[in-house]
Amino acid sequence: MERMQLRALAQAALERRADLIASLPQTDCYRLLHGAVEGWPGLTVDRYGPLLVVQTFRAPLSDKARAALLSVYADLGLLPVFRHRGREAAEVPVPSPEALADHVGMERSLSYRVRAVHRGQDPLLFLDFRAGRRWIAANSTGCSVLNLFAYTCGIGVAAAAGGASEVLNVDFAASALAVGRENAALNGVSMAFLQSDAIPALRQLAGLTIRGRAARRKYPRLKARQFDRVVLDPPTFARSPFGAVDLVRDYPALFKPAVLSCASGGMVLATNHVSAVSLPDWLDVLTRCAEKAGRPLKRLAVLEPEGDFPPLNGGHLLKMAVCEV
Repeated sequence: MERMQLRALAQAALERRADLIASLPQTDCYRLLHGAVEGWPGLTVDRYGPLLVVQTFRAPLSDKARAALLSVYADLGLLPVFRHRGREAAEVPVPSPEALADHVGMERSLSYRVRAVHRGQDPLLFLDFRAGRRWIAANSTGCSVLNLFAYTCGIGVAAAAGGASEVLNVDFAASALAVGRENAALNGVSMAFLQSDAIPALRQLAGLTIRGRAARRKYPRLKARQFDRVVLDPPTFARSPFGAVDLVRDYPALFKPAVLSCASGGMVLATNHVSAVSLPDWLDVLTRCAEKAGRPLKRLAVLEPEGDFPPLNGGHLLKMAVCEV
């Protein structure tokens, strides 16, 4: 029963995506099944170039369910990779040596490094942020771009390929920036990389002080300056010696310096991944924060993830806003 139900759900999801997949130019990275919305909570199925990445976040799939799922995507000729990320450990099939090799995925003619297994838990490219990468590529010609919490610099690559005059990627993880450098090389674009906690980097660029014990810690020293485009894509929650990233209780701690580091007439592309935060409430926080910072927003527009990420209960987990300063 389980395998028949899963096969039917996966087949229906694949058919719903047929027009979207056909419309995406030179793209082989997309979500094939968004289980939370499409009938199987705790399951996602993604294509990353030649890889079929199946992730379970609750109960692992049975052998029969895995076989049923693979039968739906057999015609795609992909290399299967199963990952279980639930609280309880579970055995999953070991990827083939071919699947474990380095691969390249394509998104709108740009190339990105994809790996079945790497140091982190998350994939090297967040597929729901495709709409953000599309927007930055279309709106960065001749612009300076600050990419905060850059991870593997996917949106930085999109900005550079879109004609940005300068792209600065900031992330604390050397391993993530190393993949960013690979992505830059794959696309023949030039970008700058700064390994730093984003909080002190952002506050310095915004001309704000770093107070207390954090001021005595080691961090790259930067001069205040402004950028034409600022990308603020923080994790849901994180702690560091320089403060906490808390998208529920204190988004203004990040958004205020992001607005201050954005040039007049420039734009901040901000995100919030927290399901408990509603889009209207978050937009209100952004508006009020910018006003208090003395940089009221001239325009506020919402970007929605593309069709392979259908909304849950009328809203998307990933919320994106383009804020004109």
